[in-house]
Amino acid sequence: MEEVPVVIDIDFQMLPSSVTFVDSQLCYSGQKCQKIPEALVKLYGNKTQSLDLSYNELVSLRGLEGFPLLKELILDNNDLSDSLVLPYLPHLNLLSLNKNKIYDIESLITKIQHNLPSLSYLSLLGNKACPNELADMENDEEDYQRYRYFVLHHLPNLKFLDSTKVREIERTEARRRGKYMKVMRPSTASSNDTSSENISWESSFSPLPRTIRSLDDHRGAIGKCKKLYNGKHSEGNRFISNNDL
Repeated sequence: MEEVPVVIDIDFQMLPSSVTFVDSQLCYSGQKCQKIPEALVKLYGNKTQSLDLSYNELVSLRGLEGFPLLKELILDNNDLSDSLVLPYLPHLNLLSLNKNKIYDIESLITKIQHNLPSLSYLSLLGNKACPNELADMENDEEDYQRYRYFVLHHLPNLKFLDSTKVREIERTEARRRGKYMKVMRPSTASSNDTSSENISWESSFSPLPRTIRSLDDHRGAIGKCKKLYNGKHSEGNRFISNNDL
């Protein structure tokens, strides 16, 4: 009986040299694709445990549900945003999303809680959702530590976060007050806002009154500061008298 070749209908042309599959590990990186090729799902979906799709231009994870045995997923250096959809992957242990376009940490945490029950390794370096210096030079160590407490409070089973092992003291602190540790940043004023000439930022979470002094009022200030002092390292202003103000 003559053997009939299997023909797979695909909408994405792949070069054989661009795909590497060894011992249940599939690598398809650096191909500038915006979605997961259908051929990858059909050919390797049911036998892949580690999938590397880094250095592409992914904007969607559609088709990822076709990898039910997945334990490791590398998505570094793509264009994934807050709209990404994570399918239910019960065995996924490692998720790397470094250098994407993720801003909303709460939204991502919710998706992980619902669909990745076995996750213990998570890395978000290079996203705005991860407030370290890779995302913004204005971030400091305290911002990053607060972020770790917040994430660990909601994902207590994590063993590693952003390539750093989770310490027991962090777990304790995360349980105690991590719920309140989300890092908030003032939003940039709209370019159409007529008040943006005098006020370069605004925040609905600010305890300051809405009538902020203009920059022309220099009483008690020298120059125009780019950073706002919040007194978090101060012991108080007990040595300042009214005459000094």
